[in-house]
Order: sequence, then C-alpha cells, then structure tokens
Amino acid sequence: MSFYTATSLKAELNERGWRLTPQRETILNVFQHLPRGQHLSAEDLYELLHSESEDISLSTIYRTLKLMARLGILRELELAEGHKHYELNQPYPHHHHHLICVRCNKTIEFKNDSILKTGTRTAKKEGYHLLDCQLTIHAVCPSCQRALLPI
Repeated sequence: MSFYTATSLKAELNERGWRLTPQRETILNVFQHLPRGQHLSAEDLYELLHSESEDISLSTIYRTLKLMARLGILRELELAEGHKHYELNQPYPHHHHHLICVRCNKTIEFKNDSILKTGTRTAKKEGYHLLDCQLTIHAVCPSCQRALLPI
C-alpha cells in the first residue's frame, strides 16, 4: 500500500472505471493534511468542508468515503462512538492499531508489527490482496476504572 497523491489516485480510479472528480480530490486532500491521530466521520468531514466554503453534499461524502475505503486508500474504523470514522491507510512503518475506552471514547494509537505480518501472511496464503489489517481493542481506561470504583 503506497501513500496516494492526486495523480496516483486518478490512475487507480481510472483503472477501476472511476474518475477523479474535484470532490474526491478535495476529500483526499483533507485526509492527507489531517493531523496525525485524528479520525473523521462523514459528518465531521462535511462540517470541516463547509467551514472552508466547500460545497460537497453529505451523500457525496458518504459515497466517496465508502469508495476510498473499498480501494484501500482510507481505513474505515469502528470507534466507540457507534459510527464509522476514517483515516488515511498509510503504509508500513506508519501502520497502526487502536485502543479505545468504551466509556470516554479516548483512543490511543499503537504499533505492532506482528499483527500486520500475520494479516499479510494469512491473506497471501489464501490468495487475497491485502488492503488493510487493523486491530481495535475496546477496553476501559484507568481514569474510567477509577470513576467506577466505589468511594
């Protein structure tokens, strides 16, 4: 998996019968400039784009996020809030996993090469082309554990 530019995304989309629309390019650009560790839901992206006077409908955003996740450009994350978030699907060594508190939704990113190696080996053995390999751990953070203890 390589880091996508507008040119490489255009080539990838064309190869699969899609076009690089201005909206898709704008959305890719947002994710490329997102601070490390930040994830966006479709609604977050919609609000961000509208605050920058970009007129992209929420339905276009949903379709584009789904398409980019299917192509392996974005990672679709099931975080504790109950709706999907997205981030760039970056290549090794930037590949990471998530530890999420189910009470306060605090999310910590962590690296573990053995998870990626196992996923890669398993996909290859079965003849699959690996797009993403992620582990999401749902737990209760120390602060929330303390809050649960009786006084």
